Amino acid sequence: MTNTMQPTDNSKHCWADYYELTKPNVVYLMLLTSVIGMFMATPGSVPWQILLWGNIGIGLCAAAGAVINHLVDQRIDIIMARTHNRPVAQGRVSRNGAAIFAAVLAVTGMGILLTQINQLTAWLTFFSLVGYAGVYTLWLKRATPQNIVIGGLPGAAPPLLGWVAVTNSVDGHGLLLMLIVFAWTPPHFWALAIHRRDDYAKAGIPMLPVTHGIKYTAYHIMLYTLVLIAATLLPFATGMCGPLYLLGASVLGLIFLYWAIQIMREKPNAPMATFKFSILYLMMLYLIMLADHYLFPVTRVVEVVL
Repeated sequence: MTNTMQPTDNSKHCWADYYELTKPNVVYLMLLTSVIGMFMATPGSVPWQILLWGNIGIGLCAAAGAVINHLVDQRIDIIMARTHNRPVAQGRVSRNGAAIFAAVLAVTGMGILLTQINQLTAWLTFFSLVGYAGVYTLWLKRATPQNIVIGGLPGAAPPLLGWVAVTNSVDGHGLLLMLIVFAWTPPHFWALAIHRRDDYAKAGIPMLPVTHGIKYTAYHIMLYTLVLIAATLLPFATGMCGPLYLLGASVLGLIFLYWAIQIMREKPNAPMATFKFSILYLMMLYLIMLADHYLFPVTRVVEVVL
């Protein structure tokens, strides 16, 4: 009985490992911003073909980047407590298996975007994949304590990709959606890096808290939180969003600022609490933006789309 059940258990375990390689929670958050980027690009509804195939293509390419990250970071993943049980690090998925899986995801995602959406979206997605998997994971992560600032650009692309999937063009409002995620990334990730400082030091990764200390990082979290608040006010200032968004962005920004202050005050649980809130922050900000878009439609968005 044990022998006949074992292959089924292994099969389930194998599929779960491959699924874990894609960093699904990260990809789902990226796709949320992509979906909302699509809706922000038009005063009406998004054609279902674009909504479906656009996000499948973007999601598959993002998942491919995540798999490559597991592959490249195998050595440091084994060392770090947060990542030591990852599938490639523990050998549950072979390096060749992960590489083939990443290639299949990337090729499929690109094929969908090229054939079902438009070339501009496809190539911007491709450059984002190369930027994350190649430039950030292979080089920047180990090269400079500003890795997350410079390398945050590819990860900020999904709302712009969603916008471009609908409009087939890059314009100021689409770039503004990207700017918000770009400004959000450093305080989001540095909060986690403070919490996991010893892990990064053991793995030899030059994260800001390792190279410059917690106090210096706390000041930078505060600085980028202020930059983020300013960036989130721009959609209202440019006429892209209305009063509901302004209220939501202001309240959420003040809460983020509160947690940044707690980190500066060296409250023991503040870094991890800030990291967790930052995820909720981004989700809520974009959902409020979407609600505002339809509850308080503004003429300028219509003119941009047309």
